[in-house]
Amino acid sequence: MDSPVVVITGASSGIGEATARHLAARGARLVLGARRTDRLEAVAAATGATTRRTDVRRREDVAALVDLAVETHGRLDVIVNNAGVAHVEPLDTLAVEHWDEMIDVNLRGVLYGIAAALPVFRRQASGHVVNVVSTSGLRITPEQAVYAATKNAVRTLSEALRQQAGPHLRVTAVSPGMTVTELVTAAADGPAAEATRARVAEIGIPADAIARAIAFAIEQPATVDVGEIVVRPTAQS
Repeated sequence: MDSPVVVITGASSGIGEATARHLAARGARLVLGARRTDRLEAVAAATGATTRRTDVRRREDVAALVDLAVETHGRLDVIVNNAGVAHVEPLDTLAVEHWDEMIDVNLRGVLYGIAAALPVFRRQASGHVVNVVSTSGLRITPEQAVYAATKNAVRTLSEALRQQAGPHLRVTAVSPGMTVTELVTAAADGPAAEATRARVAEIGIPADAIARAIAFAIEQPATVDVGEIVVRPTAQS
């Protein structure tokens, strides 16, 4: 696809930033959303992207980001639902506010992205939904119960959307393994979070590895749908 128009949420750091930089280098036209506008503008300066402050917990924010892409470029080819948050802690902590945040960002935010992009894709008779999931939903650990639950919900959602998408819409779920991003460094305090951070520091892969996987899926011919990609360190069990 020549110069696709791509919306990326959570684009101010980590996988979102790496994906923006990688796709920009390959000619994509980018519209980026995130809450941290200072970081977002730095990414935009490096990629030539259009930006809008976006909190994916707010449906109107995500809709406005998609509208911006269509207004700026006349179309939307890909939405990368990347924004995410992780809290690594036992359920016994009863950190309900953290559970709510993960549900709102990791699941509801993806639903809002689909709700915003799907009507555009249907009008165009083309489009690609890329949802960033996680290997945490493939190999369950108790301290990541809610995080894994939200990611598995998105995995289920992605497959259901793929099945009902028809011949003109592609859907890809990308599951990163241990990746060096702020998602882990910003996780909750406590032994479980510290152990996760130490393991990521030991074996984690760079965010650009995930960006390359996303680019691979996007760059396939329109008749080829890459349903799921798992990208993890070779040392990760």
